[in-house]
Amino acid sequence: MTGPVPLPQGPYTPRAVPLGLTGPGAASLTSRTVFSAAHVVADPYADISPDDPAAVDWDATLAFRRHLWAHGLGVAEAMDTAQRGMGLDWAGAAELIRRSAAEARAVGGRIACGVGTDQLPPTGEVTLAQVRGAYEQQLALAEEHGVQPILMASRALARAASDPEDYLATYAHLLRQASEPVILHWLGPMFDPALEGYWGSADLDEATDTFLKVIAEHPDKVDGIKISLLDAAREIDVRRRLPGGVRCYTGDDFNYPELIAGDERGFSHALLGIFDPLGPLAAHAVRVLDTGDVAGFRALLDPTVELSRHLFQPPTRFYKTGVVFLAWLAGHQDHFTMVGGLQSARSLPHLAKAYQLADGLGLFPDPDLAEYRMRALLAVQGGAR
Repeated sequence: MTGPVPLPQGPYTPRAVPLGLTGPGAASLTSRTVFSAAHVVADPYADISPDDPAAVDWDATLAFRRHLWAHGLGVAEAMDTAQRGMGLDWAGAAELIRRSAAEARAVGGRIACGVGTDQLPPTGEVTLAQVRGAYEQQLALAEEHGVQPILMASRALARAASDPEDYLATYAHLLRQASEPVILHWLGPMFDPALEGYWGSADLDEATDTFLKVIAEHPDKVDGIKISLLDAAREIDVRRRLPGGVRCYTGDDFNYPELIAGDERGFSHALLGIFDPLGPLAAHAVRVLDTGDVAGFRALLDPTVELSRHLFQPPTRFYKTGVVFLAWLAGHQDHFTMVGGLQSARSLPHLAKAYQLADGLGLFPDPDLAEYRMRALLAVQGGAR
């Protein structure tokens, strides 16, 4: 390549070498439990429309999970980052769980998977009994394949529930049935507008009280909680109010360095979509934290926040487009096509800025490949300059 890349925001000169990191096969993470919510790779040659069931490139999808496991990260499967409910339906998610669970057993990787209710119709009336039945079906699949369940927030439950008691009763029913401790997931409306008022109230203080009551009544069945509200102060407050032995897994893609580092009263583990593109760097940073070097950990992760805030900017639910885009630039897949056609959900200037920020961090194993692909995208979408 010669000359700066003509990005919409102005010419950019790429960095010459990637950031030097501890490679695959390094020591396990010890001070924090860290999951990366992983994306799926579409089959670009499938002759389907955006309304058809997703066509997944299973080889590339599983290869990316092996990449994360090789760096010591756990995989949070079939979650929001995998376009659950935004291109990937329950049938596709179930197959993803089956295949990833088998792959995890083969390589000794840690895995947890999303359990929800997305086999129910997306609109119209639904009963609490139907919600419970859908959750039970998905919980049974997770347990059958030996993966830790993550009880995801349910659009159907948000429609069916009339008050906090309906949430308390539904989750109590599910937790009694779970054979092993689960992770509870509170996904905010910035990620999914259909979840507005979850836990029975639009008042976050009231919703938080209901959420904590579920945990307090069943602490032996809750391994931890994942909070995705992009509100560090609220997460810290909830973390300090958890029963002993219940972990907090941060889902805050805006404030993760400070939340994982913690304070004198505790810290958060992690279950993050941003750790899909940041996987090797995130694992390296946690290994530094394992030695007690908080400053070194922050020095590695703090500079990544600008990229994360860019990818997760409103409409936040379209962050998946940036995640897959960076996976393509990094060489983890051969194309920038997404299930449901979601590659069109972010603008060319947004993607160009993501490239510039990621390259500046040294995230691309092969900067020349990333530059070549960025120039190709600009030529196709932006025209010659």
